[in-house]
Order: sequence, then C-alpha cells, then structure tokens
Amino acid sequence: MIVAQDPTLQDFGHDPWWLVIVKIVAVFAFGMVMTLLGVWFERRVVARMAVRPGPNQAGPLGLLQTLADGLKGAFKEDIMPRTADKVVFFFAPTVAVICGFTALTVIPFGPMVSIAGHQTPLQVTDVPVSVLLVFACSGMAVYGIVLGGWASGSTYPLLGGLRSSAQMISYEVSMGLSIVAVFMTAGSASTSQIVAAQRSGQPINLFGLDVTAPGWYAILLIPSFLIFCIAAVGETNRAPFDLPEAESELVAGYMTEYSSLKFLLFMMSEYVAMVGMSAMVTTLFLGGWRAIPPITTFWEGANSGWWPLLWFTTKVVLMLFVFVWLRATLPRLRYDQFMRLNWRVMLPISLVWILVLAGIKVLREDVDSTSRNLILAGAIVAALLAALLWPSKKKPPAPTLEELASSRPAGSFPLPPMDLTVPPSPRARRAVAEREPANVGAAPEGEQE
Repeated sequence: MIVAQDPTLQDFGHDPWWLVIVKIVAVFAFGMVMTLLGVWFERRVVARMAVRPGPNQAGPLGLLQTLADGLKGAFKEDIMPRTADKVVFFFAPTVAVICGFTALTVIPFGPMVSIAGHQTPLQVTDVPVSVLLVFACSGMAVYGIVLGGWASGSTYPLLGGLRSSAQMISYEVSMGLSIVAVFMTAGSASTSQIVAAQRSGQPINLFGLDVTAPGWYAILLIPSFLIFCIAAVGETNRAPFDLPEAESELVAGYMTEYSSLKFLLFMMSEYVAMVGMSAMVTTLFLGGWRAIPPITTFWEGANSGWWPLLWFTTKVVLMLFVFVWLRATLPRLRYDQFMRLNWRVMLPISLVWILVLAGIKVLREDVDSTSRNLILAGAIVAALLAALLWPSKKKPPAPTLEELASSRPAGSFPLPPMDLTVPPSPRARRAVAEREPANVGAAPEGEQE
C-alpha cells in the first residue's frame, strides 16, 4: 500500500498551499498541546515521586491547571525595567519560542498518508540536511536568551544570559559530534531517511558468525545515544543542568526582570525545546514513527496509516518522562563540574567513538573477513592492555601531623602542643593552684560561734 511506504526527498514540495498551511498549524498545535500537557505531566510525576498529590483541582486530574496558570500569568502586570532596551527586551523571548517551533517542521511524524485525496508525508518538509537545520534553530535560540539578559539592563540577568550561552554552545559541540555516527551509519542527514535506515537491522559477519545488528541506533550506536541524551539535557537548561536559572546564584538568571506574557514565553521556549529534543532523540535513535518490534511481529499494519503518529507520540512522552525523572532525582551540578563533564569527558569520548566507528566501517567494506577478525581481536587486546596498564591518578597518602612536625628543618618556629592541651602558667601561685574547694562540709557544733 502506498500509505505505508517511507517518504523520500522527492515526495516533498508537491503539496498544495492549503495542505502546507494545515501541516504548519498541526505542528504548532502539537507543540502547544505537548507543552501544556508536559507541564502538567512534570508536576504530576514529580509529585508522585515525592509522595504528594500534585495539581488535582482545575479540571479532571488537574489537566486544566497549566491553562489556568497561563491565563493568570497573562493578566499579571507587565513590568518594563527603566534601563531596559525596550525593543530587544520585547523580542528576545519571541526569538527563543520561534526557534523551538521551527525545529519541529522537519520532524517526521509518520509515513505517507492520504489527506483529502492527496498522498503526502506526515511531515511539513524535509531537506538533505534537516538535522543541521534543527541544530541551526537550537543555536539561534541562544540569541533569545543572551539578548534577554542583556536587554534587561541589570547585572544578574546579563550574567545568567552569558552563562547560558556558554553552556548551550559548549554542549552543542558534543551533541553535534554524537550525530556524526548517525550520519555515517545512515548515509544521510535527512530526518526521513534516517528513520527509513532504521527500518531493519543490518547483517554483520562477526568472527565467522552471521549476526543481524539491531535497527535502532540507540542500541547499535549506544555511545552516541547516551552522549546525545546528556547533551540534550544541558542544551535545554533542564535539571540537573539548569544553571542559568539557579536562584541561589543568579536570582533566576536571564529571566529575572521578565513578567507576565514575556516570562511565559521564556518558559514555553524551554518546554518546546524539551519536546523538540525528545522528538530528535526519537527520530535519530529510537526508530522514529515506527512501532517497537513486539507490535510489528503480530500486526503487519502497525506502521501504516495514522497509527505511526501514536507510536511517535508515545516515544516522545517516554523521553519527556526521562527529563522529569532526572529533575526529581539528581541534584544540581556546579558550573565548573558541568563544563568539565562536557570538555573533559563527553568530547573525548565522542572523538574516540567516531574514530572507532570509522575504522569498523572501513574494515567491513575494504578488508576480507579473516583479516578483519584478526584486526578486531588485536584492537580488543590492545584496549584491554591499555586499560590495565594505564597509569593510575591516585594521589599518595597525605603525611600525618607527626610526620610533618618531625620533618621540619632545624631552627623552625616552635609548634603548639599537638594534643591541644595548654600547660598551666608558671606565674600562677602554688597556693591558688592547690587551694581547697569552697563547697566543704559544715564545722562541728562545738566549734560554731
């Protein structure tokens, strides 16, 4: 059936203008609904983990609580700082929100479907470098944050904007390197083609055994998957990496001077970015809109029609749950620890993993099976020897106080007593030191006057 086929790049650009508008409105509605329900979902899950009820008054199960909070925030007083740049102060939150919604336009929500008699992909558009377009939108969102902090005319928002920009730019490096492995394996940077490449596993001859590699890149490229997920948390300023909003350090960071709708736009941009990153993880590593293998084994039509939209949304919600779980579990990192994790841990691992994957691809394509097995065995042995013989960074034990005191050079200043006991003063009179206590018993009756 044509409705069950994977879209190709040639299937885009042929929709009538009204269908393009319908798709854009649908993507915007998806982002808005996922944002509203995401806030409610986060509050309910965190409350459940903390043994609290969470929002349960506005609407059934508290589903209307986020809508009520949004309406309440919209009617609050909109305060403009006297020293603020009014134009930039107004447009900075808008830039962050627009970039978040734009990234959703290249996300594949499903296969080819029929809408009013038109066969069209369940995706707004796609280009050969769609993943890079998502990263460009993520990079542009940094401008909204740093300009919001600068335009506030205050020191603390400016520091929060600068620190947030440094954080997001730094983690974009590790995130970009993590998807290089996806490009190498899928052979394309198009989101629809990456989903199509995860349709089924690839046969691999490993030491004479024919093994079918898993189709999902979350299993096949697990180092890239883990690095991308960690970088996505840092990219979206989510706990435990929500340092730009650390109230104890920066008085709420770049959004300190914002109120009313402009404050809500910054909050919305954060949740839209979280939804977009969850959609990217689903697209790049979790098979996209395809159902999980247990469903496809007994249902052949699971990946056709409009059902893939359900599988895609389910995977996005599961990734949102991971974001919420991290917030409810881990404490916030210090800024130096956070940056050290990126530059000294994640970045070297990404570079080594890309080098290893490139070597594996060259061995599969240009080397015969016998030589390939020998090279792989030698590489494994070399890695084990390097791990065993690698010099330890364990510091020598610190010397004790007695050792330090005995190693002092001659003529040093005298040390105070090591047991912290103060000797009696030689100037104290012996009579005072040996006098009897005042609380003695009473004298006999015959001696009383």
